[in-house]
Amino acid sequence: MTTHPPAQQSFSLTVPVRLWEDGFAHDPHRYYAALRAQGPVGWGELAPGVPAYVVTDRAAALDLLQDTETFSHDPRPWETTVADDSPVLGMMRWRPNALFADDGEHIRYRRSLIDVFDRVEPHDLRARVHRAVRLLVGRFGPRGEADLVGDFARPLMALVFNNLFGLPDSQGDRLERGLAKMMEGGAQAAEGEAEFGAYVLELIAAKSERRGDDLPSWLLDHPAGLTAEEVTWQIFLTFGAGHEPTANLVANALSRILGNAEYYSTLTSGARPVTDAVLEVLHHETPLANYGVHFARSAVSFHGAWIRAAVPIVVSYGALGHFAEQAATGGRHPRDASHLSWSAGPHACPVRQHTLLIATEAIERLTQWLPDLEPVVPRDSLDWRPGPFHRSLTALPVRFTPRSPDQPGESS
Repeated sequence: MTTHPPAQQSFSLTVPVRLWEDGFAHDPHRYYAALRAQGPVGWGELAPGVPAYVVTDRAAALDLLQDTETFSHDPRPWETTVADDSPVLGMMRWRPNALFADDGEHIRYRRSLIDVFDRVEPHDLRARVHRAVRLLVGRFGPRGEADLVGDFARPLMALVFNNLFGLPDSQGDRLERGLAKMMEGGAQAAEGEAEFGAYVLELIAAKSERRGDDLPSWLLDHPAGLTAEEVTWQIFLTFGAGHEPTANLVANALSRILGNAEYYSTLTSGARPVTDAVLEVLHHETPLANYGVHFARSAVSFHGAWIRAAVPIVVSYGALGHFAEQAATGGRHPRDASHLSWSAGPHACPVRQHTLLIATEAIERLTQWLPDLEPVVPRDSLDWRPGPFHRSLTALPVRFTPRSPDQPGESS
């Protein structure tokens, strides 16, 4: 059992750092510094009246993520302590899927997800991404201007996931709206959760009636024998964990690339791989900034803090990346895997290679078709969406020479 008894901190008199404030989206590093000043485990607030322990130290994060005896992923004891209309419930309420399960149940759900995603060959996924990029560039390319969040990163993921899940392109806008509301954890969070839930329920009902060559059908027929309800919640998890963070990864990487003209030229010339830019975001501006929610099975001393049961413990991947960037790297190459954006331990992301492929292929193909992308707004003036969980741009406006992917000589 993880225990660090010296210098326990109860947080009884500590004012929580409010990660739900608008100021957090604008300047998260100031909030991370306030949390870090409290020690490896800080005292924060995910929504008004919803406190949480926030881990900002790498060693403490690894201990938390790897200790399945002391900590659980099951939020049901906590749920009884929060209001039914709490804006963070959409991201944190219990569902029978791999994210909120422990032990054997978790292994069963996780194994089924790994197995069905293993059926998606890299060349097939690459082709799906290329198709989506081509479709989107066909929409905004002739205009000579675009918002790479609203016109590219977010609809790209809706197109790719709908394609993998056997849904038509026309359903993409509906998927985006529900997920965005739920992820931000604001006043519309419950509405977004309901919209997204209805979307998934309709999908599973259709696939239960008639199978296809797609992920939901493969899950329904998996040897693990998942019920239709269990499949519904694995798909709910896959959509949520795959769409929003990957769209934000693409947008955040593009903002870093375009914000540095010299860096951009090395990527478009092929002197430096796009993967480097994507991994830099995972290190220092990770799209899922605060998550990895755990709960102590009973009160426990942990890295100098006294942790109560039924109170969320959140890993601040954003803080970990920020303080790692400030520290001396000792010559660390940006392609190493020392970041924790994929989490760690038994609940580490099971499809990280799929995510990396989608992000890198999307950026590479976009910059091949539109090699003279130019940001309209300086990077330090961009706006970020509110919410305690993500690091997500509201928009990334660019201009470029108008062109279409169907022009002679263009990439195909």
